[in-house]
Amino acid sequence: MTVSESNQERDRAVAEARRVVAERQKSYRERALRMFPWVCGKCGREFAGKKVRELTVHHRDHNHDNNPPDGSNWELLCIYCHDNEHAREQDAAWLDGAPAPQAAEAVAAKHSPFAGLAELLSKKE
Repeated sequence: MTVSESNQERDRAVAEARRVVAERQKSYRERALRMFPWVCGKCGREFAGKKVRELTVHHRDHNHDNNPPDGSNWELLCIYCHDNEHAREQDAAWLDGAPAPQAAEAVAAKHSPFAGLAELLSKKE
């Protein structure tokens, strides 16, 4: 198999994966938009017309394959609140694994960017 053939095969696989994801999202998104009012579940902004595209379907359990017919795992969030929700989850996961900073162990900066400046300026004169 040549490089060109492997690139084409990879591109086909990526396109197919994107198509499957888009179809899955379209189906539960359309159902959620029919079931729920077009209001962000966090900030309360209302959406209508072309602005509805700014509403996203958030999976409460973060499992995109869990799409019950009653919509109990979904909530509509605006794109900003949706990003914030996932960022908070990532931050919490990071903080769970990171050591807690200790005030007594605070380390002062050791690098001084202007340490040799006087010497450099005196050489120019």
